[in-house]
Amino acid sequence: MKIAEIRELSTKELVERIDAEVAAYDQKVINHSISPSENPAQIRQQRRMIARMKTELRQRELNNK
Repeated sequence: MKIAEIRELSTKELVERIDAEVAAYDQKVINHSISPSENPAQIRQQRRMIARMKTELRQRELNNK
């Protein structure tokens, strides 16, 4: 998902998407600690995607004040 796609989401959808991505990220980290995944770079990519979404959410909060 690109930043332009993140900006198109409504705030409610963005919060729901962040929650889902964090849950999936946590599960990937747990699975990776048990048995190494084939592509550990996916963990980093997912963490960065979560950060992008949280950044957009924070920008919206600051713009609304």
